[in-house]
Amino acid sequence: MLLKPIAHIETCFPTKFGVPRQAGIIGTPGRIVFEPEYRVAEAVRGLEGFDYVWLIWQFSKAVRDDWTPTVRPPRLGGNQRMGVFATRSPFRPNALGLSSVRLERIETHAQLGPVLHVSGADLMDGTPIYDIKPYLPYTDSHPDARSGFATQPAESLLEVCCLNDCLSTLPPDLRKPLLEVLAHDPRPQYQHNPERVYGMAFAGYEVRFRVEGDKAEILSISPAQ
Repeated sequence: MLLKPIAHIETCFPTKFGVPRQAGIIGTPGRIVFEPEYRVAEAVRGLEGFDYVWLIWQFSKAVRDDWTPTVRPPRLGGNQRMGVFATRSPFRPNALGLSSVRLERIETHAQLGPVLHVSGADLMDGTPIYDIKPYLPYTDSHPDARSGFATQPAESLLEVCCLNDCLSTLPPDLRKPLLEVLAHDPRPQYQHNPERVYGMAFAGYEVRFRVEGDKAEILSISPAQ
């Protein structure tokens, strides 16, 4: 079976660091741009009536020829192995991801055709999309379902503060998403050095921050070089 991308997504995350651990946790904006042969308005006719869509996509930075039957989920601190099919690890026999994102609006673009504006995506910038399907709450939602070892959110939220009003460097529509990303602690779960300064690429900016206890402090925000 030959799969080829139908679109790619534009997000705030040019690298893996900072990408939300699950879809829908953070309302970061994204834009889905179809490949030239799929820029057909009729292909999305009726989609405007849905609040959410499913994205089937590729972990394009995690493609490899081999696979292992067990992985170390970050949820468990990277210290326990679970079966790959009991996790959402990117290191799978087929590097496919599945995400439910909110469909904010559909833009008709003169050159790009229909462009989907979404929020809540957990994808890196440029990730290839293989399919888009409408989310149906009457069948896709199972609020009473068991969730194995992931019964609760992975972490408590951090309190985020900002030095010298550096948040004003960002465009207004990006400030809340950045604060949400930092509140969810983008650091690897095994790193807890309060002296370490982290750098994160976000929407064309370099964000430097550190975390001590339950507080994250933004040190600087500057345009990416």
